[in-house]
Parts: sequence; C-alpha cells; structure tokens
Amino acid sequence: MLQTFKNVWATPELRKKLLYTLLIIIIYRIGGAIPVPYLDTAVLKSWFEDQSATGNIFSYLNVLSGDNFANGTIMALSVAPYINAQIIIQLLTYALPPLEKLAKEGMEGRKKLDKVTRYTALGISVFQAWAYYLTLKNKAGAIVYDSMTGDKFAKIFSEIVIIMCFTAGSFLTIWLGNCISEKGIGNGISMLLFAGIIARIPPDLINLISMMGEEGSKNKILVPLLLIIYVLMIALIVFMNNAERRVPIAYAKRVVGRKQYGGQNTYLPIKVSMAGVLPIIFAMAFMSLPSTLELFITPKQGGIFEKILRVFNYTHPVYGILYFILIIAFNYFYISMQYNPLEIANNLRQSNGQIPGIRPGKPTVDYLRRVLSKITLVGAFFLGLIALFPIIFQSLTQLPVAMGGTSILIVVSVALETARTIESQMMMRHHSGFLD
Repeated sequence: MLQTFKNVWATPELRKKLLYTLLIIIIYRIGGAIPVPYLDTAVLKSWFEDQSATGNIFSYLNVLSGDNFANGTIMALSVAPYINAQIIIQLLTYALPPLEKLAKEGMEGRKKLDKVTRYTALGISVFQAWAYYLTLKNKAGAIVYDSMTGDKFAKIFSEIVIIMCFTAGSFLTIWLGNCISEKGIGNGISMLLFAGIIARIPPDLINLISMMGEEGSKNKILVPLLLIIYVLMIALIVFMNNAERRVPIAYAKRVVGRKQYGGQNTYLPIKVSMAGVLPIIFAMAFMSLPSTLELFITPKQGGIFEKILRVFNYTHPVYGILYFILIIAFNYFYISMQYNPLEIANNLRQSNGQIPGIRPGKPTVDYLRRVLSKITLVGAFFLGLIALFPIIFQSLTQLPVAMGGTSILIVVSVALETARTIESQMMMRHHSGFLD
C-alpha cells in the first residue's frame, strides 16, 4: 500500500488529481460543519439519538451524510437525493421508451440523461428538505425561531431559509462530486459518500473502546470480538467483490482469403456481487417507510398502525426476515434489468461463438439464465448477511453496533474501485507491478 501511494505521488499528473480530490473532500467536510440557521443543534442531536435505533429513513440518511444529517448542517441531505434520482432514472430507462432511446444514443444521450437526473435530484432534495423541516418543527422541536415569535411571516421566512439551505447543500455536494469525477480520481459521488462514512469511524471506535469498561467482563469480550468480525467482514467483502463465474466461450474458425479468424477460447465473466449495495438501499428505504410515517402521524394506542409499527421495529425478528427477503428480491430484480441472457446469446451467435456443449439459440439463453440465477442467489445471500449482521449481533449481545455492514460494504467497494481506477491510470504510464 505504501508503494502504491509512492508510485502515485511520483507521477505529477496523478499527484495533482490526488491533491485535487483531497481538496474537494476537505471542502465537503467543512460544509458539514456549518449549521443551518434557526436550528437548535443541541436539541436536534438529543432527539436524533433517541431515533437512531428505530431504523427509520433518517437513520439511513444520516449514514449517507456522515452524521451531517443528525447535526443539522447545510450538507445534511448530502448525496442521498442524487443517489435516489440515479436509481429512479435507471429504473425508468428500462420502462420508458424515450429514456431507453436516450441511453442508446451514446455520449450525447448520456449527457441528456444526466441533465434529467439532476432535475429529478432537485425535486427530491426539495421534498426531503421540506419533510425534514416539518419533522424538526413538529417532532423534534428544534426550530429556534418559531419558539421566539408568533409572527406568521417570520415562520414562513424561517421555513424558506431552512429548506433552501438543505437544498443548496445537496446541490453543492453534487457539484463537488462532479468536480472529482472530471478532474480528480474515482467517482465523485462515491468518494464523498466514502469520506462521510470514514469520518464516522474514529468516534465510533472511541465509543466502542469506552464501552469495554461499562459492564465489566462482558464488553471486554464482546468489543474485541466485534472488531475481529469487522476484519473478517472486510476480507469477505473483498473476496466477494472480486468473485466471478467464468462461462467458457469458444469461437468457430473461419477463413477469409488466406487468413484464418477465430478459433480462440475465452470466457464470459459474471460477477457474483453484480448489483453492489443497491439492493440493500432499496430494501432499507422500503422497510423504513412505516417507522418514518410515525414521525408525521401519531398512531392510536392499540390500533392496527401501532401493531404494524411494533412489527417493523428495527430489533423485531419479523423486520429482519422481511428485510432479508426484500434484499434477495431486489437483487434479482436489479440484475434482471442489467443482464439480458437473450441479448448475450444473440451477440454470441453473430460473432460465431458458443458455449461448449450448449447449442446456440434458446439452449444458450436457458443455460445463461440458470447460471445467472444461481450466481444472483449467492450474491443476494451475501448482501443479506452483511445487512443483517448489526441486527443479529445487537439482538444477541445487547451491544449497540454503530458501524453497520452496509457502511463497511460501501467503504470497501469504493476503496477497491478507486484502487482499480488508479491502477489503470498507472498502467497507461508503464508502471509495472503497481499493486504487487
């Protein structure tokens, strides 16, 4: 790893990109320390600590923002609106012919899709900022200005300022991410997401270490065990991130004039963890809806809604079972849109290629679907295990797990992808043995 940074630092162009990326990340973290006007951050933080264990949508947004959401800063919404917009547009691309046509138009079509994504992110950020404002006002009681005056104009003004600050911070985050993508290293949005989660690790570790002296010998055993599990989890994520099923492909020989083409053997790689963290995000957003509605609607005691909320509590066994099933379902759903066996079979036939022992056409399609189904199931179980780890561990040990498996998955995945990007740029500059 030290040799890796040494090689990057020795290349002037990569050194400039690395320093530029670090500068953007610093600006992003500085923005995460600027509070929004008219908010009592102490009241907000106290209220958010009470809500953090319920598994609602705010807990999910706080993970993505690196605690900026709980602190009520201008970067509170962070990359969440843009990620949601990307997911929505990506899904609609396969459902709406106009968007599908844009996706097939090359670079120009991609620019138009990016523009649509940004407008969608604007609408989502305004809605989330408004919903966050209502929650802070009605549930948390963290709006300072409203408690000081009853003037209607003052209330409207404070609402507009808060919503505009949250929305502007979200778009500033998107702009900073685009700056990294264009002039820095790696995917900008992923890098900012990575930086936000990394910022939570030191205080979480300090909190874990401080717990070792709270309940005698119990935590002295559980905390080191948790750290060991984290290390094993990182190793598992690295292994599954690189794991793939290689389907052999043989190309028929053909003679054109005096030259012979084809005849070589290759393989079709199918990654086990093809969908990444998206199925977990889908499932997390869906499972958080009932507990999020509680922030806006007060349930009647003994009513049906209260019973549903009890079942959808973060620590309830039914919550964990439904969460696991949804991760598997969304993993199959997402990969079915990304990977088309019929299109691959047609491309193989047009290039005179086939899978050894499998006839071209429908048999090839059926074979690829069987392979893809098995690989998808393995990847889904892997994602489910990572996502359910904090729930299971906390239920068995009563030890709060601040850093969940989803956060570790995002951090490791972004780190590996950034390392591959750096490696490819170093390879172009003839630095052999970069990752050795």
